[in-house]
Amino acid sequence: MSPTPAAPQKDDSFNTPASFNQPTPPRAAAAGEKETLIAANLAIEGKIQGSGHVRVAGQFKGDVNVDGNLTIDQGAKVTGAVRASTVTIAGELEGNVDAASRVELLASGVLNGDVKAGSLTVAAGSRMRGNAEFGWDDAQPRPASRPKVESSTAA
Repeated sequence: MSPTPAAPQKDDSFNTPASFNQPTPPRAAAAGEKETLIAANLAIEGKIQGSGHVRVAGQFKGDVNVDGNLTIDQGAKVTGAVRASTVTIAGELEGNVDAASRVELLASGVLNGDVKAGSLTVAAGSRMRGNAEFGWDDAQPRPASRPKVESSTAA
């Protein structure tokens, strides 16, 4: 009889966050789905359009229009208009979010612009300056005037 080989040990080094004290946004892409990444050391100017998920860890200047999710990592910055299914902001967004089903402003997130979304989640410590319109179905009447929202919460 030959000896039974030892079971391979699982290496979790890729799944461990760099710092447990920093909030980490959830992965935008589930297993099997493609995600485009703008790395932390890149600065790109242009336009992103198409289908699929996009994660920005660096700097992007231009409009984003995707059939998928947009994730802005902590330390990253996007300057431009955004249209995506779900927008998760842990970094900074200077521009408007339009027609998103969900927007998540995480504790480290900063949003300078207007939001139109099905739902809006704002974490303590995040900052936003702009108008927010959420929870409205297109069939429902909208209020005649929209108050300006300025919030600054401290953790």
